Amino acid sequence: MSKLVIASIGPASSVQDGGRPGAQRYGLTPGGAIDRLALAAANTLVGNDLFAAAVEIGPFGAKFTARGGAVRVALSGAPRNADIAGRAVALDTSMTLADGETLTLGFARGGSFSYLAIEGGVQGEPMFGSLAVNARAGLGSPYPRPLQAGDELQTAPASGMAERRIDLPATSEAPIRIVFGPQDDEFTAETKKLFLDSEWKISATSDRMGYRLEGPVIQHIDGHNIVSDGTVNGSIQIPGNGQPIVLMPDRGTSGGYPKIAAVISADLGRFAQIPAGRAFRFKAISMTEAHAELRKFRELLRTLPDRLRDIESFDLNIEALHDANVAGHAVSAVDAGTWHVASPADILGPD
Repeated sequence: MSKLVIASIGPASSVQDGGRPGAQRYGLTPGGAIDRLALAAANTLVGNDLFAAAVEIGPFGAKFTARGGAVRVALSGAPRNADIAGRAVALDTSMTLADGETLTLGFARGGSFSYLAIEGGVQGEPMFGSLAVNARAGLGSPYPRPLQAGDELQTAPASGMAERRIDLPATSEAPIRIVFGPQDDEFTAETKKLFLDSEWKISATSDRMGYRLEGPVIQHIDGHNIVSDGTVNGSIQIPGNGQPIVLMPDRGTSGGYPKIAAVISADLGRFAQIPAGRAFRFKAISMTEAHAELRKFRELLRTLPDRLRDIESFDLNIEALHDANVAGHAVSAVDAGTWHVASPADILGPD
C-alpha cells in the first residue's frame, strides 16, 4: 500500500473531516474541519466524499513524500506556494506524486488553513464515527494529536486518473455576518452598536477551540456569568474582560458566558480563514436571511462536482524557445540607430 510520509509540518495541522454531529447532548464536541468548503473542494477533486478525512494544514509550511507507490492528492483553502520536486502546482487542483517525490508547501498567504485531500481518503480507525482530531479530548485517528514530522498516512494507490481543477467562487471581503442572540439582552443597544461599528482583529493566541478577538471592551449589563447553556459553532461569547471569543469546532458543548451573537454557518469558514492581525467587521442580519444563505451554501456544496474542469497542459520545449526569436525586432532604448521610425508610407499604408 502507498503512504504519504510527513517530512515536516508546522503546528495547528491535523487530520480533520466533517466532524461528529449528533452527540453534543452527551458532551461530545463536534470537531471537524474549520473551513468546510475548502475540505469539500479538495475531496471533490480526488473523487472522495465531500467531508472525508483530509490533512488540515495550519499557516506554516509542510512537506509530504510519497512512499511505496504514487499518491494522488488535491490542495484547496488558503493560497500558498506549492511544488512537487521543483515543479510548481496550483491551488484547487489535483496532482499525483510519483514514488519518492515530495510535495512542498509554503506559508499561507491571505488565509490560515489549507486542506490536502488524498485519493481514497485518510486511513484510520473512526472514533465516535469520525477521524477528526481533538487533541484536548484525545480523539482522532490515525494520530489523536497534531501531526508531526515522521508521521505516515496510509493511502490507496493513485488511480492514474487525469488531473482536474475546480472553479470556486471568489472569496468575499464583505463583513462577517452574524445573528444576534441568544443573550443579546445582556447588552445595551449602544454596546451592540459598538460591536457592529468597530474593527476587530483575531488574536495570535486563538486556536481551534476559540478565536479571541481584539478590539473595544464590550460591557455587560449585569455581569458576565449566566447559567451554562448550549453553544454552537460560531457562538460569540463575551467573558469578564469584555473581549469576545468566537467558538470554533473544538469548543465545549456548553458555556457560562453571555453570547451576544453567532456567526452564520455560511460565513464561518470565511471567518476562520482570516489571518491573525487582519482587521474585519461584523454585520447583523435576520434569521430568515441566515437561513437563505445556508441554503445557498448547501447548494454550492452539492454542486461542487459540476465545477470540475480538465487541466489543459502542454510540454514546453525550453531548448527550442532559446533558439526562437520571440521578441521580434529588438531595439536598444539608448541606441537611436536601432529605432524604427515610421515613414509616411508606413503610416498611410498601401495605395
